[in-house]
Amino acid sequence: MGTITAEVIETGEKRDKRGYRVTPVERRAELVREYQASGLTQTEFARREGLKYATFAGWVLKAAKQPAAAPSIRFAQLRLPSSAAIETAELEVRLPDGTNVRGSKVEELAALVRALRG
Repeated sequence: MGTITAEVIETGEKRDKRGYRVTPVERRAELVREYQASGLTQTEFARREGLKYATFAGWVLKAAKQPAAAPSIRFAQLRLPSSAAIETAELEVRLPDGTNVRGSKVEELAALVRALRG
């Protein structure tokens, strides 16, 4: 009998105790987003990416059951004019839903924004 030579190549992929490839959660989410934008069927996408269909279908199902992430809140720093100029200045606040609120008195405008958000 002849000698068989084998070479182990380290790819950096993590494996579980049974030798199955472990895909990080971030990569799973990325693959699901890519699938949704691809226009392919789950079978076609899983085949293209070298994934087992059942595993990938489970990721898609789990992603669909997760609630959508809340939109991030952005803040803007303002510099108000001097108190004398505030009495005549027109202020405008744009809410995340697109609502614009205008007024000249800061306190009343802030109260209106709080009321609309509540």
